[in-house]
Amino acid sequence: MTPAFSGSSPYCYSNSLAMVLGADAPAPSAIEVLTGSPFGAQFAQGGLPHFDPLGWDPDLGLDQAIDLLGWTCQRTSGGEAMEAIDRLRQASRSGPVLAGPVDIGLLLHQPWSAGEANGSDHWVVVLAVDNEQVLFHDPDGFPFATLPIGAFTAAWNSWLMECAGPFTMRSDFRRVRQVDVLAALRNSLPAAQQWLAVGRHDECQTQHGALGQGAAVERLATQILAGLDDRTLGHLAGFAVRVGTRRLSDACLWLGQVGELNAAEVAGLQARLLGSVQYSLVAGETQAAAATLRQLADGYGELRTALGAACGN
Repeated sequence: MTPAFSGSSPYCYSNSLAMVLGADAPAPSAIEVLTGSPFGAQFAQGGLPHFDPLGWDPDLGLDQAIDLLGWTCQRTSGGEAMEAIDRLRQASRSGPVLAGPVDIGLLLHQPWSAGEANGSDHWVVVLAVDNEQVLFHDPDGFPFATLPIGAFTAAWNSWLMECAGPFTMRSDFRRVRQVDVLAALRNSLPAAQQWLAVGRHDECQTQHGALGQGAAVERLATQILAGLDDRTLGHLAGFAVRVGTRRLSDACLWLGQVGELNAAEVAGLQARLLGSVQYSLVAGETQAAAATLRQLADGYGELRTALGAACGN
């Protein structure tokens, strides 16, 4: 039996939500599956490839997971910088605040930060705000991190990111229904199937030049053979492949836990395929990477069919 993966991975919003929910939180791996992130791939024309569904983003995923788990919260966004900081200060007095996206390029407590906005989104848990600094847990490995208010505000402004407006935060988390995590996961299956239906491979649908699911992965395979630019290669090798593989691996784990063994088997095979692309990309073995991605592309339809059977359609 293959053990479930445990270790470092860029699960910032799932880890942050788990911190905010506290003792009642399920494992971050379950939260990630509840967001819907494992169920697809997307590639915008002129943009970067991601192994999550077409039209999905972490902000939408958080709303989905919070609701499925039987919680509610206050979500606010926008406004002027000092107004947002005052809002954050007030909210943090009542409990931890899930803040994000923040631009990871501007998180100056991280020693590898370039100090320049790069549009890479990140989520943190704010604990307190005084007159000089923000105290927060950064799930990238920095508990009780601090930043001067101006530096935190610059990162939180998130002007390069499209998944939510600037100064977005969630606070005042309250449980409104008692929901077991396995029940929440089972209730998430129709949404997972719907995500896989958006822009699926057999229809090659596009959305503003974007492709979803197998069609997106086919485009990526073609581009790998043609030669990737440094930005796309760095994104894939440093982030997208490993987080996409972890998502599929966790989908395999939790689909098995709710008894959907066929869907779990498909997700597990998808995870193995995508995980094996990591070495091919780093080693420059473009033919092998493209061939494996084309196998991966075929699996999205199989996963959708398996989830359809689980949902009774």
